[in-house]
Amino acid sequence: MRTLAINVLTIFILLVSVPVWGGSYQYLTSADIKQKITDQVPMILVDIQVEEEFAKHHLVGALDTYAYPVKSDADREKLKSFMTQVLPSIDPVVIVCPRGGGGAKRAYDYMLGQGVAGDRLFILEKGQQSWPYPELLEKTM
Repeated sequence: MRTLAINVLTIFILLVSVPVWGGSYQYLTSADIKQKITDQVPMILVDIQVEEEFAKHHLVGALDTYAYPVKSDADREKLKSFMTQVLPSIDPVVIVCPRGGGGAKRAYDYMLGQGVAGDRLFILEKGQQSWPYPELLEKTM
């Protein structure tokens, strides 16, 4: 009986602890980022869209990493080449993903693992596809 109680307690502790182990992410809305761009607040926009999508539309001043979906070593290597710009800075880093989901979280986790302070990392909420301000977009095609 005692073993059963210990096992149940152990499982309970593990289940309660899962949120502590799971990553939490910081988000900025399109309106937040628009305001920062308009006010010329320094920030690093790390765009992970694939090359074709980046060429169609990307935020003014965004870095073109083409790292989406950030699942392979090759994708992470694309992000790694930009770390020389990100690490020495103190500016916030905003990850721009097609929809602000899994790719953005993987990029966030990668950068965190490379030494970027967590309080500097943000994800564009709902991603590039939901960006409502065409006047702040560039095209390269």
